[in-house]
Amino acid sequence: MDTRTDTAARPAPRALATEAVHAGREDLAGLGLHAPPLDLSTTYPSYDSRAEAARIDEFAATGARLDGPPVYARLDNPTTARFETALARLEGTEAAVAFASGMAALTATLLVRASMGLRHVVAVRPLYGCSDHLLTAGLLGSEVTWVDPAGIEEAIRPDTGLVMVESPANPTLAELDLRAIAHACGSVPLLADNTFATPVLQRPVESGARLVLHSATKYLGGHGDVLGGVVACDEEFARKLRQVRFATGGVLHPLAGYLLLRGLSTLPVRVRAASATAAELARRLGADPRVTRVHYPRLGGAMVAFEVDGDRVEPHEVIAGVRLITPAVSLGSVDTLIQHPASISHRIVAETDRQASGVSDRLLRMSVGLEDVEDLWQDLDAALSARGTAEDRAPGQRSARTEDRHVPA
Repeated sequence: MDTRTDTAARPAPRALATEAVHAGREDLAGLGLHAPPLDLSTTYPSYDSRAEAARIDEFAATGARLDGPPVYARLDNPTTARFETALARLEGTEAAVAFASGMAALTATLLVRASMGLRHVVAVRPLYGCSDHLLTAGLLGSEVTWVDPAGIEEAIRPDTGLVMVESPANPTLAELDLRAIAHACGSVPLLADNTFATPVLQRPVESGARLVLHSATKYLGGHGDVLGGVVACDEEFARKLRQVRFATGGVLHPLAGYLLLRGLSTLPVRVRAASATAAELARRLGADPRVTRVHYPRLGGAMVAFEVDGDRVEPHEVIAGVRLITPAVSLGSVDTLIQHPASISHRIVAETDRQASGVSDRLLRMSVGLEDVEDLWQDLDAALSARGTAEDRAPGQRSARTEDRHVPA
């Protein structure tokens, strides 16, 4: 099965909702199938070793996908390729390359640029905590210069390989002018982390970004049951990413590729429904005296961040007080999650850097799911009034305030 992102073979442009359902699946009817097949093979038979040698030489030289079946699963996989084709079409890029996690995808991107002698990165905070740590710790031999958006052009050096931003940012939901930033980058590729917005709400390449990063674990999968990462880009960069993926082994398991492709088919519906609920919760939180500040993007989305009034309730009391909402890291699932970034997702970032980028100790980050807005609000309302009750309740116990809400313990 040839599921390569060959621009010559692409159908005419279609609406995003249509692409989400059909991209990567165009050949199924001809195969007599309705659901995409799952190929779990780790290796593939070949009776012509001379031809295989030539194909492997071609991949080593160019990084292009091989015609015909893969040689080995670390080189390629038909199921994963379908997901890559679909995601590239949703993001409006020539290609996409999938990895075992979002961090594996970012690592491969940095390694590609480092292999060209371009180890310097210009970045804008906040980023996802582990992305921040990977850049700051220099684990890949990289060097990072942290700047405000206005300082990007001045910070670029001859050895700058990337400018990296996240918009809306994790966890403050700060939004950046991607078009202005891409202009400031000049010839240096702009890498935009689009995990929070997804291609449903924005397509960074339309604003000049050359690389689009996703933690596919989040909205692309959408059900909290799959790990993955992906970079959407042009075919030239994709070829280099495939070579790094083959050499380092950060491959996406085909079952994960299958689940991610399935997740894409409902992505627009999930994101729009969750965004409507998130906007209403942000409105209510903004009018609540127990909340001092609400962060919600102008472009919308299903993420809400808010800072609590420490004189009325502490963030840890809110975390302990929820019963319907799940206190957990990650985001983008069908159920609502809440977490305290300073304690978990951004704990690995130095405290001074967290504070300087707006990640205060009173900030809570909520990923809104598909539950009814009234049920979610009642749970939040109870949790925001949790002072003096959270310590008295073990997980699974309900206070009198929650008894009439029909919420599972």
